[in-house]
Amino acid sequence: MNKNFIISGSGGQGILSIGSILANIFMLSGKFVSLCPCYGAEMRGGAVNCEINMSDREIYCVQNSKADIVVALNQTSFDKFISRVKENGTIIVNSSMAKIEKTRKDIQYIFAPLTQEAQKLGNIKITNSIALGILSKIIGNLNIDIVKEAYEKILKDKKELIQKNIEAYLVGLNYIQEGVV
Repeated sequence: MNKNFIISGSGGQGILSIGSILANIFMLSGKFVSLCPCYGAEMRGGAVNCEINMSDREIYCVQNSKADIVVALNQTSFDKFISRVKENGTIIVNSSMAKIEKTRKDIQYIFAPLTQEAQKLGNIKITNSIALGILSKIIGNLNIDIVKEAYEKILKDKKELIQKNIEAYLVGLNYIQEGVV
């Protein structure tokens, strides 16, 4: 099995953190992984994305022209990466920060008010973890203990954020189950 992901947004939205957490989830699950971050010098507020490749076999190409799943946390990311979603792939869009429009008929759209959901939990900085929860639901079969271990590993210097991010992840994971999307 080989899957490609793009997570995108703007600097300060935790794109690289979530990319690192997802890559660690895959590694801790015994998969081969590549993580390729991309960001400008301006960082906070500027465009940021990362590409993650996961496979059962060694990975020889770290970037692909198409992704199975794209997460777009803002309008700019949606506009930039909609064309990179594979046919029959999925795009998860933060409808709190991007207009809802289905410009392609060959992919699945998941529009979710991620920033609004994060506000309900008291911190918009956990929007990224809600998105990761939705992404995980689409991927399926991720062990929650491994997910928690990945959060603890990546956020080890910010211990006070670990539990709130895991809570946000679970909100995202349950979001599709509840039929909200």
